[in-house]
Amino acid sequence: MSIKNLLRHATNKNNFNDLESYIEFTQRYLDFVESGLQAVIVSQNEQNYRFFQYRQDGNFNITRPINSNLMYSAENSSVISESFITTLLNSQDVPETDNTNRAVIRNSIYTIQQAIGATLDALPSGKSNTARKINGDLFERFIRLLMLKLGVDCQNSVVNVPVQVDGVEQFTMSYQHDLLFYQKGDLKIIGSVKTSSKDRLDKIFMDKFLYNKLTETNTPHIAIFLNDVQRKKTNRENEYGINATFLPGHFKGYTVKLNPLDGVYYCDIRPNMETDEFLRAYIKTIDCLFCDDLQGFMTT
Repeated sequence: MSIKNLLRHATNKNNFNDLESYIEFTQRYLDFVESGLQAVIVSQNEQNYRFFQYRQDGNFNITRPINSNLMYSAENSSVISESFITTLLNSQDVPETDNTNRAVIRNSIYTIQQAIGATLDALPSGKSNTARKINGDLFERFIRLLMLKLGVDCQNSVVNVPVQVDGVEQFTMSYQHDLLFYQKGDLKIIGSVKTSSKDRLDKIFMDKFLYNKLTETNTPHIAIFLNDVQRKKTNRENEYGINATFLPGHFKGYTVKLNPLDGVYYCDIRPNMETDEFLRAYIKTIDCLFCDDLQGFMTT
């Protein structure tokens, strides 16, 4: 398997219409990584991050940061094919103390999505916007497929918001959302799914404020992020590190002065989200959505 073949597959979103296709692609990518790379580069400032450099058929490109604490290798990737879906289907029974099964959910989601993202990093530099668009669309679809697997009515569609004045509907406004969660026809959750919060955080908070203001409801809004790190070049040749793209001040300001989100979930959570008392109260790892929070949202 070559990076060119993987790239040809990843750039066609029609190849990812079910969970099995995501899992199969991930296995193919991890097998490729075993022997098909030019180099593996260790981040200079956070050593758990790696960058894969491709050979000539991948334009010698260097990938996004890969968290080696979360990313499965070909050697242990059988966890995804053998345990991930079963663990997901039983996620409501996984206690907070069961770090093993929670890691299966968290690491599998991270590995599957990063396999796609890292493959797309082999595109020529002029097509970086194309790579971001495809990667974002496939992450959104992936999360929706996980919800559907759990039996949750989860749609990617437009919701029409009626605007009333003195109790009389005057007109409607159309809002496109990443995910709409329904229970017996009632909208229960509005979800935003992004690979990163960079340049998107403001809109997510505003979406909740505007929707609930216009509808005079308190519909929960959640946000799901893959990670918030990007590659940076150091001052030394051929050395790289990572930059955090999360803006804690903005997050705190919107939470306090606008409205808090009802759930914020990360596959690759940043250290300050766990050490900062304020951030820790609002931001969780993605396994918490499936194991702890989803059922409560849907039944409230």
